Amino acid sequence: MDLAMLYPSYKSFDRFIDVARLKSLDQYLTEKLQEHARLATHDLFLNEHRLDKDAPHEPGAREVWLTRTRPGTPYNYLDLNRCSLWEPTESAAEFSELMDFIKTLPFEQTGRMLIIYDNKASEVPAHRDHLETDVCHEFIWFRTNLRKPFYVYNAQTQEKLYVESYSAWFDTVNQFHGSDAVSGLSFSIRVDGIFSPEFRKNIPIPPHNPASTPALWASLDQNF
Repeated sequence: MDLAMLYPSYKSFDRFIDVARLKSLDQYLTEKLQEHARLATHDLFLNEHRLDKDAPHEPGAREVWLTRTRPGTPYNYLDLNRCSLWEPTESAAEFSELMDFIKTLPFEQTGRMLIIYDNKASEVPAHRDHLETDVCHEFIWFRTNLRKPFYVYNAQTQEKLYVESYSAWFDTVNQFHGSDAVSGLSFSIRVDGIFSPEFRKNIPIPPHNPASTPALWASLDQNF
């Protein structure tokens, strides 16, 4: 971990996106995800790089994939931003209003798009997404309401920081993240891709450990 970085940390993107439009999708997404939960049309969230190795690999949260890798392309987590490998699923048409919103986000291209939801009070234990410090995925994590108790976590100091914004970008390698159990339906969306050249002008570049880029940005402005 780079001691020059502030951990735990996240960079709020609320000033870069249309939060009012995002919040207006809340009832729309709630109804559609409640229907998914009733029909059990879902994949399970897999918790690979867990802080606690005894924590469940399948903690209970579920997923709706809005894009998938093209037929014949093996899934590799490090390929989330190789945009040419990804194409819309049938769920993308079902969630058309969400897809329209995603088009307004500051991406030049998009790759993986995923909804993670839960209605059974499932905890997602602290984990990292991958272990490659030389890989920085450009993504936006966002939600239409603040019900999901999502946090970033510094395993060295045992400090937990809850995300208070509607959107965020955070270091998924040098710190852990997870979510607490909460009653009722909670959900978030993550879109990976390549940020637009104009948007990239805002982003500071660390001299090493590219995965720490979001933490550097958060550290410089202290504005989570």
